Amino acid sequence: MNFLAHIYLSFGNDEITLGNFIADSIRGNRHKHLPINVQKGIMLHRAIDTFTDAHPTVRKSTRRLHKNYSHYSGVIVDIFYDHFLAKNWEQYSETPLDIFVEQFYDLLEDNYTILPDGVKHMMPYMISDNWIYNYSNLDGISKVLSGMNRRTKNKSKMNFAILDLETHYVDFEKEFSIFFEELISYSKQKYISLCEK
Repeated sequence: MNFLAHIYLSFGNDEITLGNFIADSIRGNRHKHLPINVQKGIMLHRAIDTFTDAHPTVRKSTRRLHKNYSHYSGVIVDIFYDHFLAKNWEQYSETPLDIFVEQFYDLLEDNYTILPDGVKHMMPYMISDNWIYNYSNLDGISKVLSGMNRRTKNKSKMNFAILDLETHYVDFEKEFSIFFEELISYSKQKYISLCEK
């Protein structure tokens, strides 16, 4: 899953949210200096990714893209699924998306000193262009995909994936809805078990 899902699946715990968000910038066990609940957020993130990558519904979405995007297909599906979470946000949260996202940006700014360098570099762009809120519209997703393509030096051709999303929109949205209900349940159980340790 991509940024929005990981933030949402932290269940309102600020330190878990930080860990869940920064986890992709942390290699191996290089998180032992961080507060314990931030470490638990990193572990939650990794559990979510493992569950997601192995899930048959996600694999169905990924297979639809594999011919054109090969091993980048999973990254693209993560972005697509964040779009559907943002688009259907009111089904999952009582807090409006714009307020939820602003609260998250405030959390990052309040904890800037513990963020990995990569996140510190990315953060101003993410906030100024409001990446996470703009997942809710196709223009926002198109910009994200184009940015990802640039980071692969145009090897991934991910900028074209917006066309696949538009062509198979109903199928991707249905698959997201089926999968995300299961992911919420799994993540909640994992969150509770981590918090009990």
